[in-house]
Amino acid sequence: MIKSYVKDFHNPGYLHSSSSIFLFFACQAIWWSFFQLWLTSTKSGLGLSGGAVGTIYAANSATTLILMFVYGAVQDKLGLKRSLLIFCGVLASLVGPFFTWIYAPLLQNHFILGIIIGALYLPTAFLATAPLTETYAEKASRKFHFEYGQARAWASLGYALAALVAGFLFVINPLLNFWSGSILGLLFLLDLIFSKSDDQSIVADSASTMDMPKTSSIPTVKDMLAVAKLPEPWVMIFLTMFTWTFYTVFDQQMFPEFYTQLFTTPALGQHMYGTLNSIQVFFEAVMMGIIPLLMRKIGVRKTLILGMLVMAIRIGGCGLVHNPVAVSLIKMLHSIEVPLFMLPIFRYFTLHFDTRLSATLYMVGFQAAAQIGQVILSTPLGLFRDTFGYSTTFRVISGVVLIATICAFFLLKKDDEDVHGEALNLN
Repeated sequence: MIKSYVKDFHNPGYLHSSSSIFLFFACQAIWWSFFQLWLTSTKSGLGLSGGAVGTIYAANSATTLILMFVYGAVQDKLGLKRSLLIFCGVLASLVGPFFTWIYAPLLQNHFILGIIIGALYLPTAFLATAPLTETYAEKASRKFHFEYGQARAWASLGYALAALVAGFLFVINPLLNFWSGSILGLLFLLDLIFSKSDDQSIVADSASTMDMPKTSSIPTVKDMLAVAKLPEPWVMIFLTMFTWTFYTVFDQQMFPEFYTQLFTTPALGQHMYGTLNSIQVFFEAVMMGIIPLLMRKIGVRKTLILGMLVMAIRIGGCGLVHNPVAVSLIKMLHSIEVPLFMLPIFRYFTLHFDTRLSATLYMVGFQAAAQIGQVILSTPLGLFRDTFGYSTTFRVISGVVLIATICAFFLLKKDDEDVHGEALNLN
C-alpha cells in the first residue's frame, strides 16, 4: 500500500487531482463548516430559526439540483479539460466580498431577496462544484491508473485542516472565515491555471501510458436517455433520498448548533466543534485510503450497506445521549461513515453502467437526488426540530435511514450481476 502511495506521487494526473481537490475542499470548509452556526448564532451570526435555516438550505439545494445536470453533462463532454473548474474557481475566490457586502446585509434586511441571491451564488461557486471536483478526480483516476479513494482523501485532509483553523477564526470574527475562503479560492484557481499537467499534456501523457479506447469516451444524449429508462438509477435515487439526504440535513443544518449547546459558553462550544470536526475529517481522510481495500475484500454492495448502517447508528446515537464526550465519540463514526458511503456509491455506478456516463450518473443518481431530498425536507425537518427538539428529530431521522438500509439489502445489485462497466477484482 505504501509503495502505491509513493508511486502515485510520480503520477502527474494524481498530483494535479489531489492538489486541486485539496484546495477546493479547504476553501469550502473554512466557511461552510460554520455556515449553520453563522446563520443561527445570536452572538456571532444572524440568529435565524430552524425553519428559516431550512428554507435557505432548500433554496440552495433547488439551484444545486439544476446545476448538477448542467455541470455533469458539461464535464462529461469536456473530459479532463478544466474550463468549467476554472470558472467555478473564479467565483469561489469571491466568497469573502459576497458574504460581507451582499449576502449578510440582504438576509438581515431583505430576507427573501437574500435567499434568492444566495441560491444563485453558493451552488454555482461551491455546492455543485464540490461533486464536480470529485468526478474530475474519478475520471483522472481511471485514465492515469491511480486509486480514486487516495486522491479523494486529500479532499478530506484539506477539509480537516481548514475546519480546524475555522474554529479559531469563527470565535474571533466570522468574517475571517469568509475572507480566508477567498484566499484559498484564489489558490485553487491558480492551481488550475498554472498546473504543470495542462489540458493538452494530460491527453498526451495518458496516451503514452495506456491504450486509448477506440470508441468515444463522451456519452451521447441517446446514451443518457437510455440510462434514464433503466430501473437501477431510480433505485439509487430512492436510496440516496432516504439515506444521504437525511444525513445531510442532520449533519449540516442541525448538528453544529446541537453540539455547541452542550457546552457552558457558545465560544467554547464553537471552538470544540471546530477541533472535533477537524479531527474527524482527518481520520476520514485516512479512511478514504483504507476503505478501497475493504471494498476489494467484501465487495461494493456490502460496503455501501455497511455505510448506511453506520449512518443510522451515528444519527440515532446523537438522539440518545447529551454528554459532550459521548456525542464527540459518536461524531467520530462520521470518519468511517462517509468513505463507506461515498466510495462504493461511485464504484457502484462504474461497475454496473458504462463508465462514459459515470460523471452524469454520479451527479444525477446521487448528488442531484440528495439535492431533491433537501429541497423537499430541509424546511419541514427544520420546523419539526423547532417543535420537538433535537433528540426526537435525530431518532426519527435515524429510523428512516435504518428502513432505507433494509430496503437497500434487497434492492442493490450484487457485484457480479449486470456488470456493464469496470468489473471488480476481489482480493
